[in-house]
Amino acid sequence: MPILKLDAIDRRILAALQRDGRLTNVELAEEVGLSPSPCLRRVRMLEKAGVIRGYHAALDRGGIGLGLTVFVGIKVEQHRDEAAAAFREAVQSLPEVISCHLVSGEADFLLQVAVPDLAAYERLLLDALLRLPGVSDIRSNFAIQTVKAAGALPLDHLPAATGPQTP
Repeated sequence: MPILKLDAIDRRILAALQRDGRLTNVELAEEVGLSPSPCLRRVRMLEKAGVIRGYHAALDRGGIGLGLTVFVGIKVEQHRDEAAAAFREAVQSLPEVISCHLVSGEADFLLQVAVPDLAAYERLLLDALLRLPGVSDIRSNFAIQTVKAAGALPLDHLPAATGPQTP
């Protein structure tokens, strides 16, 4: 996906929404220095372009009984399109897997798993992860403490827009 050229106001909109996705359009417009109508047009443009993918509530894992986070490195036997598609589809169906990344290094895929406890992870490992299509090896790393959770994405690297932007 090509990087959309964003001006300073677009960047302020993105930063503000990352901080608080529940801002009303009026609050957002005030924060970024626009009137509400142009602000809403910009937000809709950012949504349509796929820069803003959605809005969600950030939940406290411990507060909802998911006290164990496991990073799972998985090696697969084959990297053919069919095998990879079957693996990806199977991973998508596991609600405990909150992210899955194709990586380079010792593993082929890195999963982030959230479960209530070690017994729940053991069940997931034996009943689901070891049965994923093409799996040849699994290595589990248990999070002891979260030092920094998913934060706002940095925006300073984005190319500046040239010329006037459509508000």
